Amino acid sequence: MPSVLFICTANRFRSPIASAWFSRCLHMQTDIQDWQVGSAGTWAKPGLSVFPAPGWISDHFGLDLNAHKAACVDRELLTRSDLTLVMEINHQEALRAEFPELKDRIFLLAQVATGISYDITDPDGKQVDSYLEIAQEITNLIDKGFDNICQLAHKLHNPA
Repeated sequence: MPSVLFICTANRFRSPIASAWFSRCLHMQTDIQDWQVGSAGTWAKPGLSVFPAPGWISDHFGLDLNAHKAACVDRELLTRSDLTLVMEINHQEALRAEFPELKDRIFLLAQVATGISYDITDPDGKQVDSYLEIAQEITNLIDKGFDNICQLAHKLHNPA
């Protein structure tokens, strides 16, 4: 079964939303089953919940992240994942440098979804609108790039 891991910095907003939204998209496809989808952070403090509150995310996007607890990315998580999608170029560079044997599995979400490389930045912690804009950007990227993400995950899961 293919697996996708979404990575951001703290694993408290961008990557949990990406993971939950991608999972939702998978569940809406009747021919796609048995995928593993997760998230982690490059500088995460394990055990912290999402921010803003899970209720805010549920109200705006219909995603239940009440059970989410931040996790820090490590070799084991990366090795278990066929495809790792990061939010920022510096995430990609750091992970590829630290885990060079896995570099061919680590991609920028925006690049896979649209063919254009750019960062999905952390929201401004003081502006609620920035959370909404960034979450909408992530969900739109996954909607637009869903087929590309699935094809790449399949290709990495079953290399010819």
